[in-house]
Amino acid sequence: MKKRVLVLGADGMLGHQLFLGLRGNFDVVGSVRSEKPEALAQRLFEATNTVFGRDMASEGVLLRTLDEVAPQIVVNAVGIVKQRPISTDVLQSLELNALLPHRLARACGERGIRLVHMSTDCVFAGTRGGYAENDTPDANDTYGRTKLLGEVTGEGCLTLRTSIIGLELARFRSLIEWFLRQRGRVPGYRRAIFSGLTTAELTRVISALLTDHSQMSGLYHVASAPISKFELLQKFARMAALPVDLVPDDSVVVDRSLDGSRFAHVTGYDVPSWDAMLSELAGDLRAR
Repeated sequence: MKKRVLVLGADGMLGHQLFLGLRGNFDVVGSVRSEKPEALAQRLFEATNTVFGRDMASEGVLLRTLDEVAPQIVVNAVGIVKQRPISTDVLQSLELNALLPHRLARACGERGIRLVHMSTDCVFAGTRGGYAENDTPDANDTYGRTKLLGEVTGEGCLTLRTSIIGLELARFRSLIEWFLRQRGRVPGYRRAIFSGLTTAELTRVISALLTDHSQMSGLYHVASAPISKFELLQKFARMAALPVDLVPDDSVVVDRSLDGSRFAHVTGYDVPSWDAMLSELAGDLRAR
């Protein structure tokens, strides 16, 4: 019998990929805040595989959801992301980014449920890059600080620091969705360095962790080869045949690249090239 996985935030950029990608090996149930799925999500979420209207900021709703779904594993993809205007709201960011993961960790521990929690490279200010797990986080904004507070590393809890790009079902605030809506001349930041993964690749990583490293806990960095935002978008524009003229821009200087060598050593993970990941992403775009 397949283990049941509850994906919190199943209609988000990462959440919907997890909801789709884990179904081959697991019995997947998604939790979403809305009562009715957005148009692109309607073909994914049904009453048989989704719990609707679940605001995880409420501890009562959280506990009721865990007891109703009765999963063996929870993957937490809920959070207020940096691209949303609300990310500067300290109270709401504390509630979802900082308090929710700890409530989850306690509730999952009491029920014998494994928890995988997603954190971010934004716990670092980005002044030097190549950050390892033992480097001291130095974020100076609400998003980074609240995400740091939400990292859970006790027994049965695995926190993955990473960054992602991918397609969305709604809202369309992320880098790729913003880029898809541009025409003509578009700035590409040559001095903004990124070492994340596509959501499809991170889903494969998490699936392998749940299958092959079921006792793994603590904090790990999951990272690709560092790449500038300019080069990343240039590659994707070519592969997806986008009508844009990418213009080099050096006005933004930030390097939040992570050192993923410890994770690779422990798991044997061999990260794909950016060409491979972006080619797959362009294919997903054509199929959307």
